[in-house]
Amino acid sequence: MVDLLFAPEVRMMLQDNDEAGMQTFCENLHPATVAGALTGEFEADEVWRFLQHTGIKNQAVIFEYFPIDWQVKLVEGTGRQHMAKLIEQMSHDDRADLMRRLMPRVQESLLRLVDEANRRDIAQLVKYEENTAGALMTTDYAWLPANISASEALDRLRLQAPDRETIYYIFILDEDRRLKGVVSLRDLILAPRHKLIHELMEDEVVAVRVTDDREHLAREIAHYDLLAIPVLDEQKRLVGIVTHDDVMDVVVKEATEDVHRLGGMTPLAEGYLETRFFTVWWKRAGWLSLLFVTALGTIFVLAGFQQSLQEVIVLSLFIPLCIGTGGNSGSQAATLITRALALNQLNGSDWARVLRHELLMGLALGLSLGAIGFLICFLLPSSLLGDRVHWFHLALVVSQAVMAICLWGTVVGSMLPLIFRSLGFDPAFASSPFVAMFVDVTGIVIYFSIASIWIL
Repeated sequence: MVDLLFAPEVRMMLQDNDEAGMQTFCENLHPATVAGALTGEFEADEVWRFLQHTGIKNQAVIFEYFPIDWQVKLVEGTGRQHMAKLIEQMSHDDRADLMRRLMPRVQESLLRLVDEANRRDIAQLVKYEENTAGALMTTDYAWLPANISASEALDRLRLQAPDRETIYYIFILDEDRRLKGVVSLRDLILAPRHKLIHELMEDEVVAVRVTDDREHLAREIAHYDLLAIPVLDEQKRLVGIVTHDDVMDVVVKEATEDVHRLGGMTPLAEGYLETRFFTVWWKRAGWLSLLFVTALGTIFVLAGFQQSLQEVIVLSLFIPLCIGTGGNSGSQAATLITRALALNQLNGSDWARVLRHELLMGLALGLSLGAIGFLICFLLPSSLLGDRVHWFHLALVVSQAVMAICLWGTVVGSMLPLIFRSLGFDPAFASSPFVAMFVDVTGIVIYFSIASIWIL
């Protein structure tokens, strides 16, 4: 995130080559603030010239707070030897994420300069598919055997702590690195010194597999209020952990993707202002074009009722009202069901319960809106009705059409996300504009079918 407040100060320090000021800025402010101030209007060489006034460890911490696209630019803007040293200091999950986004030649040239232990660790993490638990995890975790005392465990933990991302949970492993239990740092500190670890540990451990989807991972951490969750391979060996801060990033990304799809566009991979104009145009134009073509169905349906419209012009006044009602009710239902699916409050087997619920809800909403439509027709000036149409007949048409279209829109909006989920697609693809377009076309047919009974 760009921090515009400090940008002029950073620019002045660069121009004056204020080495003391740049060092103080990098070491006294939060790394996120430093990264935010250096993002946006500065070139890669200027960023590195600023960061060189602090140590390599602090550079790595600040580097992790840059947006991923900026990290890639910064890799291209510095020497490979310096970047390799910085990568060795980065957290394991962040550097693996960076490596996935680098060109193969750049990735290879950097890995040759990284020490063997870190090179093996990076190679292990980058092999997992993106958006899985394996891709999000870090191999920086604290662990202990089960047969030592609390006193000895604390001594070992003091040695591990400086190199671990978190030590709030200590995982208990056997000789084959299979997960046997977990003990919290609090319980370890408060335990009697002679107490054995296997007596302190919790052996019912919530864990995920390396291949589990990031949404499932986020739900597990949120449901059990965990600070970190262990990640196991097929042999139930502990291969890493995912911490709560990484899950927060996942939740934000997933919610952003759902909102974009519900708005009728392909999700953006980067920030709104950081994404190129052409990319935003392409992602928006694709869906808008599809929706535009779908909306042409409305023209063909109206053409089929052209003669009826010429005979009873007043019917045309209520077309936007009726089809708008269907689109709005359908969008409401689609949004509710999509969000419930995202929060794991529903699954595909609940479709019958959802259908019953939305049938009743659609009927209740339709009756409410139908009553309003009836009243509108009652208050309509007689000059708009003409000689052929009585207000009561028009009121019956409008009220019944609104009821039927509202019911239909609610059912369609609630069922489409469930259908998409059952087909293996993201339920958010059943976006509000898509539902609205579908209900608009069918709503016109419903409207004129009812009109043909009472008026035409």
